[in-house]
Amino acid sequence: MRESAVRESAVPGGASRRQPAREPAARTYARALPVVPVRARGLTIEGADGRRYLDCVSGAGTLALGHNHPVVLEAIRAVLDSGAPLHVMDLTTPVEDAFVTELLRTLPPGLAAHARVRFCGPTGTDPVATAVSLVRAATGRSRVIAVSDAPEPLPGDGGAERDRPAALLLEPVRSEGGVLPVADALVRRLRSRTAGQGVPLVVDETETGVGRTGAYWAFEHSGVTPDVLILDKAVGGSLPLAAVVHRDDLDDSGDLGDSGDPGGKDTVGRPAGAHTGATGAGAFRGNQLALAAGAATLAHVREQRLAEHAAALGDRMLTRLRALAAEFACVGDVRGRGLMAGVELVSPDGTAAGLAAAVRRECLHRGLIVDVTGACANVVRLLPPLIVTEEQMAAVLDRLFDAVRAVDRHRVGGPAALRGERAPR
Repeated sequence: MRESAVRESAVPGGASRRQPAREPAARTYARALPVVPVRARGLTIEGADGRRYLDCVSGAGTLALGHNHPVVLEAIRAVLDSGAPLHVMDLTTPVEDAFVTELLRTLPPGLAAHARVRFCGPTGTDPVATAVSLVRAATGRSRVIAVSDAPEPLPGDGGAERDRPAALLLEPVRSEGGVLPVADALVRRLRSRTAGQGVPLVVDETETGVGRTGAYWAFEHSGVTPDVLILDKAVGGSLPLAAVVHRDDLDDSGDLGDSGDPGGKDTVGRPAGAHTGATGAGAFRGNQLALAAGAATLAHVREQRLAEHAAALGDRMLTRLRALAAEFACVGDVRGRGLMAGVELVSPDGTAAGLAAAVRRECLHRGLIVDVTGACANVVRLLPPLIVTEEQMAAVLDRLFDAVRAVDRHRVGGPAALRGERAPR
């Protein structure tokens, strides 16, 4: 489609006007962020109307290197130009081998030396379903406990085998829950207890992996090594890709069984590949373009030490964000880790969700795209890409402060502050 046609589709009567009649209300991003992007690079998105925005949603954390990073585009073009098949289920290919090699290079030696990498469908539920099926098959138990607000989610040490769960599932930072980091001391305590009870520890790095929190993998902050690792979003380098990494002694796939028979049994008598037909498998696993983009992203983050950059810049971001709480009564807790931050909006009259939505709108008027998350939809979330610069971060925070100031003035009955300013060009 010609550029002029793309622009015309977004004006009144075009794409943005047709969308509400064609698509369901469940598309929350499109309704909350009425932007029709036509090009993007790094932190910046340009809309069909010519306005430019700083994108601090990053595809809900998918874009570790921002939009259209050169190393990602080069990797994708190389596959396209090679004539290689784009879809081969999870057959072994040179592209897949390169991805797995780079992935193992990023993992702690204690896990990498005994790891199996299992590709699954690319949606958020697929790798979780694959991991749950894996641990259930490996342990013969069915209950999986997720770490949420319960400080000690496991039974006491020495509990009966029948009372033990199949796994403990941990998300190092509960991003969708409102950007809630799990304390490192708690992670270490849970790792000790799971190891003592023979309960696999499953760490979900869907939102936190690939340098986002200031370590390559968020579990590294606590110094523990999980038994199973769920990977999604950033590992695909902006394209759909998901995988589960697990200890080899949990593997039930046993490609040839004990006797070399493809239909044989694994070492504990289960049918070979007992759980691989679970919902998490799917036909679209191991996409070649995503594997190439993912390998390029993993290598670039490692080689350019972007996790360290995220840690240093993230600390400065959180320090400045905490000044919001000191200045504005409508701002409660400010929390996060690395380049993942949440600003909680509070209100004694129960309108905090409305305040968060208003801040998001005011940010958009100022050329800044942010997200709203949390159980009460009252946390403004920032997920800038790892390549964000000091100058760009300063611009992001200036616009966010202006947006909060406008909402706060309106909240306390001051001058009309929600008129909506045009975004910088």
